[in-house]
Amino acid sequence: MPTVVPGETAELDQLLQYLEAQRGGLRRSVHNLTDEQAAARPTVSALTLGGLIKHAARCERGWVAIMVGQPEPSRANDWVSEFRMEDGETLAGLLDLYAEVAKATEVAVRGLPSLDVTVSLPEAPWFPKEDRSARWILLHLIEEAARHSGHADILRETLDGATAFELVAAVNG
Repeated sequence: MPTVVPGETAELDQLLQYLEAQRGGLRRSVHNLTDEQAAARPTVSALTLGGLIKHAARCERGWVAIMVGQPEPSRANDWVSEFRMEDGETLAGLLDLYAEVAKATEVAVRGLPSLDVTVSLPEAPWFPKEDRSARWILLHLIEEAARHSGHADILRETLDGATAFELVAAVNG
């Protein structure tokens, strides 16, 4: 684990800190990279570092919309494009998007009356049929960000040899 989340007494604060810690892993994975490096496919996978940032931002935005009862924002039907940088996309732009989504998530979550609020999930074979709580959605977002942060660690190390611990040190000075 490259970073440690401080202990908090309030559950909501703790969950938001864990989510931010996993976002940090994704952001660090692109530290000091060019757009070309962020768009590169250093493995046989279709995943790119910039694409992972884009996917994480779009995924989080969609889940938060569901959590607060808004329509889920439309996304590309082509899942491969979700994980790569498209023409006209820049790493700086994708990082800005991720930061905007993070702020909107915190505002939305803090505006809930309780983490026990439940919502129905969209119809999809991979979603549970039962309603889920805001707590469940936050935990799922932490899980998603952590999973993709791990993907990003592998891509970055394959790209130029930088490891998660080295990137933590580089970002923290």
